[in-house]
Amino acid sequence: MTGTIDARLAELGITLPEAPMPAANYVPFVQTGNLVFISGQVANGPGGLMVGKLGAGYGIEDGQAAARACGLNLIAQLKAACGGDLDRVTRVVKLNGFVNCTQEFADHPKIVNGASDLMVEVFGDKGRHARAAVGSSSLPFGVAVEVEGVFEIA
Repeated sequence: MTGTIDARLAELGITLPEAPMPAANYVPFVQTGNLVFISGQVANGPGGLMVGKLGAGYGIEDGQAAARACGLNLIAQLKAACGGDLDRVTRVVKLNGFVNCTQEFADHPKIVNGASDLMVEVFGDKGRHARAAVGSSSLPFGVAVEVEGVFEIA
């Protein structure tokens, strides 16, 4: 039987990617009690890594798309953490977004909205969360965005 969140993903036309494997010596998520901490997910879309630097030729819409791709990877990891049942998610608690950008770039919140908006689209009011949006001089593999998250599950 398809769950409510799976039905919502289908309604939105979203197919989750496979949960990405770690790129170094860490685990993709850790559950402690009813909280799931998901390691930073880089901007990896259908065409591969979304590489670029905001403020140096990589536009706001590109950055938002990259953040959304990070969000999709977060949800894929969350689904794995929930044993495949996203209906166990009771709250998106917090997202931390990192934006690969020039020193002058100041629209970090607009970029990370790509992931934040996705959480609300998919989880509704349970998707509203606390957040940080931080600029960085570089990110792994030169990706434009990386996002990590904390989720509450039943």
